[in-house]
Amino acid sequence: MENRQRISCGARLDRLPDSKWHWSIFGMIAFALLVCWSNAIGGLVLAQLKTIGWTDNGTSAIFTSLTTAGMFLGALLGGIIGDRIGRKKSILLYEGIHIAAMVIAAFSPNMAFLIACRLVQGFGLGALLVVLFAGYTEYMPGRNRGTWSSRASFIGNWSYPVCSLIAMGIAGVFAADMAWRVQFIVPSVLSVIAATIAYFKFPESPRWLESQGRTEEADRLMDEIEAKVEASTGKPLPPVEEKEEVKIEPMGYSELLKGDLLKRVILGSFVLIAMNVVQYTLINWLPTIFLTQGINIKDSFVLNTMSMFGAPFGIFIATLVMDKVPRKKMGIGLLLVITILGIVYANQRDMTMITVIGFFLITFVYMYVCYASAVYVPEIWPTAARLRGSGLANAVGRVSGIVCPYAVAALLDSQGVMGVFVLLGAVSVLVAIVIAFLGIETKGVSAEVIGDVDEKEDAA
Repeated sequence: MENRQRISCGARLDRLPDSKWHWSIFGMIAFALLVCWSNAIGGLVLAQLKTIGWTDNGTSAIFTSLTTAGMFLGALLGGIIGDRIGRKKSILLYEGIHIAAMVIAAFSPNMAFLIACRLVQGFGLGALLVVLFAGYTEYMPGRNRGTWSSRASFIGNWSYPVCSLIAMGIAGVFAADMAWRVQFIVPSVLSVIAATIAYFKFPESPRWLESQGRTEEADRLMDEIEAKVEASTGKPLPPVEEKEEVKIEPMGYSELLKGDLLKRVILGSFVLIAMNVVQYTLINWLPTIFLTQGINIKDSFVLNTMSMFGAPFGIFIATLVMDKVPRKKMGIGLLLVITILGIVYANQRDMTMITVIGFFLITFVYMYVCYASAVYVPEIWPTAARLRGSGLANAVGRVSGIVCPYAVAALLDSQGVMGVFVLLGAVSVLVAIVIAFLGIETKGVSAEVIGDVDEKEDAA
């Protein structure tokens, strides 16, 4: 442990007024999230592959589960690597893996090769999402961190309706056996742009540098940031309120498996299990669910696109309320609403009602996605272990995404659409109970206070 008589980067960052610098960080993170939509096109690609005879429900389940398996490995290993090499280098590394896998996938000669590519895509995407969401929380002040994270999630989740619209346009121009290939090329090109911007403009996290004992670098970077903020606002910066000594304590991976941090791993894992089961079931299976209900593929694409517009709308609502509603109450409430809407949705047969209720279902699902992946899980860790903690929770959460497609395929064949939504509801209620008992409150709390954990809390 090393003690220094200095003001921490966290205290200096937390007292900064919102400025052009914050918006620039937001813009780079949000754009990177917007264009990494390889997972968002999964269901649309599968529907097209089904029309050309490349897949059936069983093969689609393998495609989906191995994508999630890749995201599991990416979240687990990506977090470990990311806490070692830093936030900026991690973004560039995982962007490179993700882009390369998408380009190669576009030239797949058969379904087996494509599934292998999806495994690698999942790895790159799973690691990238951990860094983008968890790392982003380190740059923003505690007073409105949830709002900033929700804004990034809002922009990022436009990828779902945007890629759906692009898919419809591509389907109108290219034959089915070519259209799905083009869908991989488009986000590849856009992700290259995002990676280039990050390379030249994205700064390393001062909090991460400080957690590594690189305090001189952290202080120099903070001096630059403060100068930019002061210049953009035209006002002197508020004084720093912190008076205590800064404690720099490197954390080993084993620290996540004991004490209060273990509780947070369990909490974060369950929060993300609900997100994976609900979100990715709907993303990857909604077009197939429509086909199961006797809706043709053209109408299926239209209904899927209309429903997915609920994604950005839901996250927009989340940006307005995230820092006004206690985190625990918000998570529990959203899960219960999703359960009720899902059961109602499964009973609809009218096209208009399917569209309207589907829109509201997706709205609440993506409010929860924003809450879980962009805000709550990324913010519950100490800086020194933020990516590892978030990555471990994401990895455990992804396990459900590996198993769930097989359950969905079996339920769809044996019980129909209602069986699928009963499963989603049961998982949602279970996780709501976990949040009620294990949840911690993080709204408006600084990253340093949240990260001040003590094994002895277990004995309290």
